[in-house]
Amino acid sequence: MLEFLDTSINYISGLNTLPWIFIGFILTILFSLIIGEENVNKAMKRSALILLFVFVPLLLFRILLNVDFGFNQIIFTLVCFVIISLMYVLSYFFANYKAKKMNISGGEKWNYIKTVLTNQGRSSAFVGGMMLIITEWQVQVLIYMIVGAVFLFAIIPLVLSILHKKEIKDTKEEKIQALPWYLKIFPLYLFAFAIAAILLHGINGVTTKDSTDFNSFFNFFTQVTIPAALYFVGSGIHPRDLKIDEMKKLFSLDSKIKDHWLWIRNIFFLTVIITPLLTVVIMLPMYGFGLISSAWFVVIVINSILPITSTNMFLVPYGIDKKVTALSVTWTTIVCVPIVVILITVFGIYFT
Repeated sequence: MLEFLDTSINYISGLNTLPWIFIGFILTILFSLIIGEENVNKAMKRSALILLFVFVPLLLFRILLNVDFGFNQIIFTLVCFVIISLMYVLSYFFANYKAKKMNISGGEKWNYIKTVLTNQGRSSAFVGGMMLIITEWQVQVLIYMIVGAVFLFAIIPLVLSILHKKEIKDTKEEKIQALPWYLKIFPLYLFAFAIAAILLHGINGVTTKDSTDFNSFFNFFTQVTIPAALYFVGSGIHPRDLKIDEMKKLFSLDSKIKDHWLWIRNIFFLTVIITPLLTVVIMLPMYGFGLISSAWFVVIVINSILPITSTNMFLVPYGIDKKVTALSVTWTTIVCVPIVVILITVFGIYFT
């Protein structure tokens, strides 16, 4: 049994796991034809929660259990907070600038700003989890994932809540509780697993590197997280979304478009082009002068071009545009996932 698990784990590690994106894409289409798309979507939502609350925390726990968490990791955590904060600050000023150019004001302006601000959030749990296939990046990926979760499920909802309170100050609207409780506690939940692993390893020297039956099983079980997450990424890409008319509106330079596509195009431009380029401009000189490691550089750069997270849809009650958010998630997923796969493959060869 021990030998079988140790051998099998090679097939769900490293770049060997990337085909699971394609498998998820194909099987989701087939299952939709057999049992219906609605049933498939329900099953995938349940699977997403199992991944988030069972597999991802245990994978994080296992990896950190084998790491001497020290000064460098603490500094990287702070760097992630700074980088993600700058991303959201950039989105606010970008939205404010675009709102003036579109000549919108009042409630519509704030609706636009909140929509752009919210959709700067990225899918660091699932799509970002693809980077876990490279062993040398795993600790940095998990740290970025935790910090990203804090912003997605705590800081940004709090900001939106404050803005919403100001908007309804003179009305009798009730306070909104947009996020379900399980997403509110998710950052603390992940953080608890991280702290437990760091303390167990640091104080008692606990590790899963020893060759025991339990360690082999636990390593294999948690490693399944990566192909499962990649399958989930592939399942979220639907061929029907590739509509020529919508593609023309998204990539058109026609400034006369007045419907929601102008908002979507601005968000797409911010998240897929401006943010990654500025991130590279900031990080490349630091890497070139040897101030940061290749793992720091790669993880931060790739995270900057992740697609927008579908979790943003939970925040619609705070006044963000539902249709714009849904289409922004769809199109950044279609465009960014192939780019991320290519970057992981190339960086995995040349930066490890």
